[in-house]
Amino acid sequence: MDTAALVDGLLLFLAFVAFVALHEYAHAWTANRCGDDTPRLQGRLTLDPLAHIDWIGTIALPLILVLMGAAGGTQMLFGWGKPVQVNLNNFRVRRRDDILVSVAGPAMNLLIVIGLFAIMKILQFAGIYSGEHAILAMARLSLFLCFFNLLPIPPLDGGHIMRNLAGISDEAYAAMSRFSFLFFIVIMRSPAIGDFLSLITNSGLAMLALPFGWHLQFS
Repeated sequence: MDTAALVDGLLLFLAFVAFVALHEYAHAWTANRCGDDTPRLQGRLTLDPLAHIDWIGTIALPLILVLMGAAGGTQMLFGWGKPVQVNLNNFRVRRRDDILVSVAGPAMNLLIVIGLFAIMKILQFAGIYSGEHAILAMARLSLFLCFFNLLPIPPLDGGHIMRNLAGISDEAYAAMSRFSFLFFIVIMRSPAIGDFLSLITNSGLAMLALPFGWHLQFS
């Protein structure tokens, strides 16, 4: 087992847990602002990671992937948080607000990337940090989570957005969501989807890095 890869993977796992908490908090905060207090009443309007952890999707699966990556020499992190429950009937404008709540999570992941780049730039200016590898890996993970969650399949955020834009009924969407585990299997086993996510993640990361003076290139 590659010890260095294991340490890097565990650090990335800790960042993943924090990103999940921020992602889900963004959903809860936006829902509350749109008139639905369900997340607040359920204790989700908090940055405490324990409130947003799914013990399989946030802890078990990512740790297994970290160990597999350290053993095989490849690094891949994948998982999910505890979904924020909302009452659509509480929204002021149901379709608009449901889209806003869905977009809020990926938007938070995007803000995390910008924040990480800003921190890295400040540390470089201060002359106290010269290695960008760790922060860049965290930024890439956060942006990957942004684009992954925007895939138009239930129960991902992109699925909720698609439901509202396409006018899919609650009953039909609920029926589609019952097969969500099949969608995840297809995603994880499809090289085409993996390559697509990798392409837009790397391209997005390179674009976001430009205002900070970095010209990132990915092979």
